[in-house]
Amino acid sequence: MKRLIDLTLPLESTMRGVSIESAMTIESDGWNATRLDLYSHCGTHMDAPRHFLPDGATIESLPLEPCIGPAHVIDLTPVGPRENITLDRLGPWQDKIAAGDRLLIRTDWSLRHGTPKYRDELPRIDLSLARWIVERGVVLLGVEPPSVADVNNIEELTAVHRVLLEAGVVIVEGLANLSRIESDSVDLIVLPLPVRDGDGAPVRAVAIENG
Repeated sequence: MKRLIDLTLPLESTMRGVSIESAMTIESDGWNATRLDLYSHCGTHMDAPRHFLPDGATIESLPLEPCIGPAHVIDLTPVGPRENITLDRLGPWQDKIAAGDRLLIRTDWSLRHGTPKYRDELPRIDLSLARWIVERGVVLLGVEPPSVADVNNIEELTAVHRVLLEAGVVIVEGLANLSRIESDSVDLIVLPLPVRDGDGAPVRAVAIENG
Protein backbone atom coordinates (compact mmCIF):
# COMPACT_ATOMS: atom_id res chain seq x y z
CA MET A 1 0.00 0.00 0.00
CA LYS A 2 1.17 3.51 -0.79
CA ARG A 3 0.73 6.44 1.60
CA LEU A 4 0.34 10.03 0.48
CA ILE A 5 1.79 12.59 2.87
CA ASP A 6 1.03 16.25 2.28
CA LEU A 7 4.19 18.26 2.93
CA THR A 8 2.49 21.63 2.40
CA LEU A 9 1.56 24.31 4.93
CA PRO A 10 -2.07 25.37 4.32
CA LEU A 11 -2.28 28.99 3.21
CA GLU A 12 -4.10 31.27 5.66
CA SER A 13 -4.30 34.97 6.39
CA THR A 14 -2.30 34.62 9.60
CA MET A 15 0.78 33.77 7.51
CA ARG A 16 3.40 36.34 6.66
CA GLY A 17 2.70 37.68 3.17
CA VAL A 18 -0.77 36.15 2.83
CA SER A 19 -4.14 37.91 2.62
CA ILE A 20 -7.30 35.94 1.93
CA GLU A 21 -10.60 37.79 1.59
CA SER A 22 -14.07 36.94 0.40
CA ALA A 23 -14.76 38.29 -3.10
CA MET A 24 -18.16 36.71 -3.78
CA THR A 25 -20.70 34.84 -1.65
CA ILE A 26 -23.52 32.49 -2.49
CA GLU A 27 -25.92 34.71 -0.55
CA SER A 28 -25.19 37.87 -2.53
CA ASP A 29 -23.70 36.66 -5.81
CA GLY A 30 -24.80 33.07 -6.29
CA TRP A 31 -21.38 31.53 -5.73
CA ASN A 32 -18.39 31.65 -3.40
CA ALA A 33 -15.09 33.13 -4.57
CA THR A 34 -12.01 34.35 -2.75
CA ARG A 35 -9.43 37.05 -3.38
CA LEU A 36 -5.86 35.89 -2.74
CA ASP A 37 -2.91 38.22 -2.18
CA LEU A 38 0.24 36.09 -1.91
CA TYR A 39 3.89 36.97 -1.39
CA SER A 40 5.81 34.84 -3.88
CA HIS A 41 7.78 33.13 -1.08
CA CYS A 42 4.96 32.54 1.39
CA GLY A 43 4.22 29.22 3.03
CA THR A 44 5.60 26.16 1.27
CA HIS A 45 7.28 27.56 -1.83
CA MET A 46 9.96 27.18 -4.47
CA ASP A 47 12.73 29.67 -5.26
CA ALA A 48 13.58 30.44 -8.86
CA PRO A 49 17.12 31.57 -9.76
CA ARG A 50 15.62 35.02 -10.46
CA HIS A 51 15.10 35.32 -6.68
CA PHE A 52 18.80 36.18 -6.20
CA LEU A 53 20.25 36.30 -9.73
CA PRO A 54 19.29 39.33 -11.87
CA ASP A 55 19.35 37.31 -15.10
CA GLY A 56 18.34 34.00 -13.52
CA ALA A 57 15.64 31.69 -14.82
CA THR A 58 12.08 32.46 -13.78
CA ILE A 59 9.77 30.06 -11.99
CA GLU A 60 7.53 29.22 -14.96
CA SER A 61 10.57 28.40 -17.11
CA LEU A 62 12.10 25.83 -14.75
CA PRO A 63 12.06 22.22 -15.97
CA LEU A 64 9.71 20.02 -13.97
CA GLU A 65 11.84 16.88 -14.07
CA PRO A 66 13.73 17.72 -10.83
CA CYS A 67 10.38 18.34 -9.12
CA ILE A 68 9.10 14.78 -9.55
CA GLY A 69 10.92 11.61 -8.54
CA PRO A 70 12.66 9.72 -5.71
CA ALA A 71 13.93 11.73 -2.75
CA HIS A 72 16.08 10.92 0.26
CA VAL A 73 14.60 11.89 3.63
CA ILE A 74 17.52 12.85 5.86
CA ASP A 75 16.49 12.91 9.51
CA LEU A 76 18.69 15.35 11.42
CA THR A 77 16.47 15.63 14.50
CA PRO A 78 16.97 16.95 17.06
CA VAL A 79 18.08 20.28 15.60
CA GLY A 80 18.66 23.34 17.74
CA PRO A 81 17.68 26.97 17.15
CA ARG A 82 19.98 28.77 14.70
CA GLU A 83 21.96 25.57 14.18
CA ASN A 84 24.41 25.75 11.31
CA ILE A 85 23.92 22.48 9.44
CA THR A 86 27.29 21.30 8.18
CA LEU A 87 28.35 18.30 6.12
CA ASP A 88 29.30 16.38 9.27
CA ARG A 89 25.63 16.37 10.32
CA LEU A 90 24.78 14.22 7.32
CA GLY A 91 26.79 11.36 8.81
CA PRO A 92 26.47 8.13 6.78
CA TRP A 93 24.28 9.91 4.23
CA GLN A 94 27.40 11.50 2.75
CA ASP A 95 28.30 8.33 0.87
CA LYS A 96 24.72 7.67 -0.31
CA ILE A 97 24.06 10.96 -2.08
CA ALA A 98 24.80 11.00 -5.80
CA ALA A 99 24.24 13.12 -8.88
CA GLY A 100 20.57 13.56 -9.73
CA ASP A 101 19.37 13.00 -6.17
CA ARG A 102 16.71 14.99 -4.33
CA LEU A 103 17.15 15.73 -0.62
CA LEU A 104 14.50 16.46 2.00
CA ILE A 105 16.12 17.65 5.23
CA ARG A 106 14.00 16.76 8.25
CA THR A 107 14.47 19.09 11.21
CA ASP A 108 10.86 19.19 12.54
CA TRP A 109 11.19 22.96 12.32
CA SER A 110 7.70 23.18 10.80
CA LEU A 111 6.32 22.40 14.27
CA ARG A 112 7.38 25.95 15.20
CA HIS A 113 5.32 27.51 12.42
CA GLY A 114 3.20 30.36 13.75
CA THR A 115 5.80 31.39 16.34
CA PRO A 116 8.56 34.05 16.07
CA LYS A 117 11.18 31.29 16.33
CA TYR A 118 10.04 29.77 13.04
CA ARG A 119 11.58 32.64 11.07
CA ASP A 120 14.04 34.27 13.44
CA GLU A 121 15.80 31.21 14.93
CA LEU A 122 15.76 28.83 12.00
CA PRO A 123 18.46 26.21 11.47
CA ARG A 124 20.23 26.83 8.19
CA ILE A 125 22.39 25.23 5.54
CA ASP A 126 26.07 26.06 6.00
CA LEU A 127 27.72 27.61 2.95
CA SER A 128 30.23 24.75 2.77
CA LEU A 129 27.37 22.23 2.77
CA ALA A 130 25.63 24.17 -0.01
CA ARG A 131 28.83 23.91 -2.07
CA TRP A 132 29.06 20.18 -1.36
CA ILE A 133 25.44 19.69 -2.46
CA VAL A 134 26.31 21.40 -5.74
CA GLU A 135 29.47 19.30 -6.17
CA ARG A 136 27.46 16.12 -5.63
CA GLY A 137 25.02 17.09 -8.38
CA VAL A 138 21.90 17.23 -6.20
CA VAL A 139 18.96 18.55 -8.24
CA LEU A 140 16.53 19.50 -5.46
CA LEU A 141 16.92 20.54 -1.83
CA GLY A 142 13.86 20.75 0.40
CA VAL A 143 13.89 22.20 3.93
CA GLU A 144 11.32 22.84 6.65
CA PRO A 145 12.34 26.38 7.72
CA PRO A 146 11.09 29.27 5.56
CA SER A 147 14.60 29.67 4.14
CA VAL A 148 17.78 27.67 3.58
CA ALA A 149 19.74 30.50 5.24
CA ASP A 150 19.38 33.12 7.97
CA VAL A 151 16.75 35.61 6.80
CA ASN A 152 18.21 38.21 9.18
CA ASN A 153 21.72 37.99 7.71
CA ILE A 154 21.70 39.31 4.14
CA GLU A 155 25.27 38.22 3.40
CA GLU A 156 24.65 34.63 4.45
CA LEU A 157 21.21 34.61 2.82
CA THR A 158 22.61 35.81 -0.48
CA ALA A 159 25.70 33.58 -0.50
CA VAL A 160 23.88 30.30 0.22
CA HIS A 161 21.07 30.99 -2.22
CA ARG A 162 23.45 32.03 -5.00
CA VAL A 163 25.63 28.94 -4.65
CA LEU A 164 22.59 26.69 -5.00
CA LEU A 165 20.66 28.68 -7.61
CA GLU A 166 23.64 29.35 -9.86
CA ALA A 167 24.12 25.58 -10.08
CA GLY A 168 20.47 24.98 -10.92
CA VAL A 169 19.57 23.31 -7.62
CA VAL A 170 15.81 23.60 -7.05
CA ILE A 171 15.18 25.07 -3.59
CA VAL A 172 11.94 24.23 -1.76
CA GLU A 173 11.36 25.96 1.58
CA GLY A 174 8.67 25.81 4.23
CA LEU A 175 7.96 22.08 4.01
CA ALA A 176 5.84 20.44 6.69
CA ASN A 177 4.95 16.99 8.06
CA LEU A 178 8.30 15.33 7.35
CA SER A 179 7.88 13.72 10.78
CA ARG A 180 5.02 11.67 9.32
CA ILE A 181 7.32 9.96 6.83
CA GLU A 182 8.37 6.55 8.11
CA SER A 183 10.98 5.55 5.53
CA ASP A 184 14.19 7.20 4.38
CA SER A 185 13.10 7.37 0.75
CA VAL A 186 9.89 8.62 -0.90
CA ASP A 187 8.61 9.61 -4.29
CA LEU A 188 8.27 13.38 -4.32
CA ILE A 189 5.96 15.67 -6.25
CA VAL A 190 6.43 19.40 -5.74
CA LEU A 191 4.95 21.71 -8.38
CA PRO A 192 5.11 25.52 -8.38
CA LEU A 193 2.48 27.88 -9.72
CA PRO A 194 3.71 28.96 -13.19
CA VAL A 195 3.87 32.69 -12.47
CA ARG A 196 5.09 34.58 -15.55
CA ASP A 197 8.54 36.10 -14.87
CA GLY A 198 8.25 34.86 -11.27
CA ASP A 199 11.11 34.82 -8.76
CA GLY A 200 9.33 32.07 -6.82
CA ALA A 201 5.89 30.66 -6.12
CA PRO A 202 3.87 28.64 -3.62
CA VAL A 203 3.89 24.88 -4.27
CA ARG A 204 1.88 21.82 -3.35
CA ALA A 205 4.37 19.24 -2.13
CA VAL A 206 3.43 15.57 -1.68
CA ALA A 207 5.47 12.55 -0.61
CA ILE A 208 4.45 9.08 -1.74
CA GLU A 209 5.66 6.40 0.62
CA ASN A 210 5.66 2.78 -0.48
CA GLY A 211 4.30 0.45 2.16
